[in-house]
Amino acid sequence: MSAEEISSQADFRERAKANDVPIARLIGFEAKDIADGRATVVLAAGPQHANPMGTLHGGILCDIADAAMGLAFASTLAPEESFTTVELKINFFRPVWQAQLRAEGMVVRRGGTIGYVECTVTDDKNQLVAKAASTCMVLRGQKAAGR
Repeated sequence: MSAEEISSQADFRERAKANDVPIARLIGFEAKDIADGRATVVLAAGPQHANPMGTLHGGILCDIADAAMGLAFASTLAPEESFTTVELKINFFRPVWQAQLRAEGMVVRRGGTIGYVECTVTDDKNQLVAKAASTCMVLRGQKAAGR
């Protein structure tokens, strides 16, 4: 792997820490405290995130949970590694109309190639809104190139 490819991969970590990620700008979430297998994502959920019934669209909850879990997992990678999510599951527990949401991702098990990550999403009253889990796969060498 060339130094340029390694540098490019390191860039995704820096972009995440600087909140320079297109999907984060589109939805309006912000990453916080990314380190040691943990990451937090916050979102001020409002009418712009509503589904046809007027409550927060479930896909938005998936996005912030996926981001928190992905950033938590990324914090465990070596400089020449990247990763991909191979599975994501989420349970929704309560509707949200407008709230400050907090998605906290934590690596539960990090193997050599596969990792298991969980996330809790809470509102500004510390009520559990959703819980998610994902399986991530470490990419190395040619599989990590350009990611």
